[in-house]
Amino acid sequence: MTAANQRVISSFLDYLKVERGLAALTVCAYQADLVQFAEFLEAKRRDLLQARRDDVRTFLSQLFANAVKDRSVARKLSALRHLYKYLLLDRMVKHDPTLEIDSPRQWKILPKSLAMSEIDSMLKAVDQHGDSRTAAAIAQRDRAILEVLYAAGLRVSELTNLKLEDLKLELGHALVRGKGDKERIVPLGRSAQDAIRAYLDNARALLLNGRVSPVLFVRRGGGPLTRQRVWQMVKAASASSRRASPHTLRHSCATHMVENGADLRTVQTILGHADISTSQVYTHVALDRLRNVYRSYHPRAKKQ
Repeated sequence: MTAANQRVISSFLDYLKVERGLAALTVCAYQADLVQFAEFLEAKRRDLLQARRDDVRTFLSQLFANAVKDRSVARKLSALRHLYKYLLLDRMVKHDPTLEIDSPRQWKILPKSLAMSEIDSMLKAVDQHGDSRTAAAIAQRDRAILEVLYAAGLRVSELTNLKLEDLKLELGHALVRGKGDKERIVPLGRSAQDAIRAYLDNARALLLNGRVSPVLFVRRGGGPLTRQRVWQMVKAASASSRRASPHTLRHSCATHMVENGADLRTVQTILGHADISTSQVYTHVALDRLRNVYRSYHPRAKKQ
């Protein structure tokens, strides 16, 4: 570690012991966390007084990529916040790089997204049905539900409340009513459109059994689907791989879009987030996966 970083850390630790009266064990924990961040910065040819917000974000993301527990990451961020608060008060820095950094605990709350192969397996699972016409109709309905959940990133309540009149297949989108009864238009990809058409042409009338319903997806006998029934279906379809939920498909939609270059404003609009900060968490998910793939496949990623 450079002499400059050693001086900064020593000065801060002295402050903690003398002015704050912290226990020796706590001071040692602060020291270990700050030394780790200082060494991370030195690899970028910067010192603690030159740290940027992106440095802090990258440092935290690297910890998660190396499977460091969220409680430990939160502690390291707390140490950095205390350090830069001290440096600001002492006028050694002009800006605090830890400002507006999301809580690491929030990064870990997100349900994991599925791989494309896992989504394909779920679609194949619902295609398996018995010999009866009713079983075939239910399979077509369930495939259409999975396609729509993944294509549009819908909440399960938004899916069960989707009406026939909200569907604009010729234009490739649907009108969705989300939280607070706010309306938004969500696009439907070709696979989702084809699955919906197959369900409407071959399955819905059979499930209605002569009844009339305004909702798009109905259960056998014509009644509307419940949220619980959709959860059960998704869970059963994912039994061969990781257990999934409708919300897992919503997160998979957003994560895969970000990974393939979608901007956050588009993701925010499609998912119906009131605040773009809610959508920003997907950049962390995508970066974590990028780093894991890099570490697994690049020949020099783990070279000492």
